Amino acid sequence: MIMHLRKGKAEQQMRIAGVVCAAALLSSAAMAMGQAPDIPKHGHAVKLFDGKSLNGFDTFLAKEGLNSDPNHVFTVENGVVHVSGTEMGYIITKQEYTNYYLRAEFKWGEGTFGSRQGQARDSGILYNIQGPDKVWPRSVEFQINEGCTGDFWMTDGAALTGKDGARVMGPAGNAVSIARFDKGPFKNVTGYRDPVNELEKPHGEWNVVELVNRNGHVWQYVNGKLANEGTDASPASGKILFQSEGAEIYFRNMKLYPIK
Repeated sequence: MIMHLRKGKAEQQMRIAGVVCAAALLSSAAMAMGQAPDIPKHGHAVKLFDGKSLNGFDTFLAKEGLNSDPNHVFTVENGVVHVSGTEMGYIITKQEYTNYYLRAEFKWGEGTFGSRQGQARDSGILYNIQGPDKVWPRSVEFQINEGCTGDFWMTDGAALTGKDGARVMGPAGNAVSIARFDKGPFKNVTGYRDPVNELEKPHGEWNVVELVNRNGHVWQYVNGKLANEGTDASPASGKILFQSEGAEIYFRNMKLYPIK
């Protein structure tokens, strides 16, 4: 009887060890791909960008308005969206979305332009967009900015409650931020990297950004690491845009996965 119990216990321990090992391997594989390991279960991908055209988007430029891009700020090159950054504006989805996991990749180009020349390269993904097209519409932003990628920005009346419980609302016609976790000091100069907790890869390499947006609870990940979290987002659903904000940037593999 004692030998039987010991054998059963040993087999149980081996099964537990196997499960733990498998989980560790899956987590390691996800991290190696730049994916966060705790993304919720989701449906099949909706390709926001088909790799060939911007048919799934409208364009908007501060000077030109809707769907007028004579200077080719937004172009498609070899399966990548090239954003010149020379004018303020964005590409924005034609559809609204709610309760989803969004995954995209970006890398910086070289140029900085206009009022942002010589400053830290700046872009972003704005989501839960409501209201008319303008620079910038009411939304929550996944900030993409050298030294700041992962910050929240609430724009034009949008609001979010940060992890510390403080409710933050962007004033009408303006914006306010919630810094990412463990953010170090910031200097607004081209090429800046956070000396304390840099989440981006070296300049010129592709970075993975991931967003979980579920019933107004949002999580933002940069290269597999949780950068920020907030609750009670207002608005909680809407369109999604990718910015042109004074810096050359490339986007690819922009996919959305519905979650329950």
